[in-house]
Amino acid sequence: MVEVYIADPAERDDLGAFVARAVRLDGQIVVRLKNRAEGMLEAWVATPFDVLATRAVSGWVRPADSTVSGNELLAELAVVGGDQLNAGSPQDLLWRSALPPGNGWRVVDELPASVVSDLADSGIALARENTGPQGTPPASLLDQTVLTVTDQDHEVKVPLRCLFALSGMGFVGTNGADETVRVSATDSWLRIDALFGAVVRRRHALLPLLV
Repeated sequence: MVEVYIADPAERDDLGAFVARAVRLDGQIVVRLKNRAEGMLEAWVATPFDVLATRAVSGWVRPADSTVSGNELLAELAVVGGDQLNAGSPQDLLWRSALPPGNGWRVVDELPASVVSDLADSGIALARENTGPQGTPPASLLDQTVLTVTDQDHEVKVPLRCLFALSGMGFVGTNGADETVRVSATDSWLRIDALFGAVVRRRHALLPLLV
């Protein structure tokens, strides 16, 4: 069994809100829980938009890197009032996404949350007008660049699918001009940090292995 320890009730509520959003997007989603050195617990999910989403809370998991059912974890968070949770049996084989590095990130820009929220709303409206036969937007639309941020040395393109994930996970708050969204990058990864969590995606597609 996977044990999760979160002492602060507010932190448990934060993790519960994160998992609830993820389950709403995908009823069969799994959650990867990973300890960080500074006493933080990272939760990761692979959203239906081919974008990772993450939230960190104070706590730990044992084993130190475990994947569990989103539904089981959500039920445990909703029912158990104490600080120690049983997150069910490990589901490690169901996790198929690489995680980004823990360091090496550079902040490229910080934007008003209202700007990012407006872009996400416009993208969602456009996607509704162009849904495919299965009711989902085409990949070509999701891959369109909707935001480009730069610093003195770098240019980072943000695809619509990242804003879809940011909106779908409810990460952008409602504080208007007081809230910012931070865009960071490594050579290979893009990360967008908002008030309630972050979304992460590779900046470049992996090349297929040559046989």
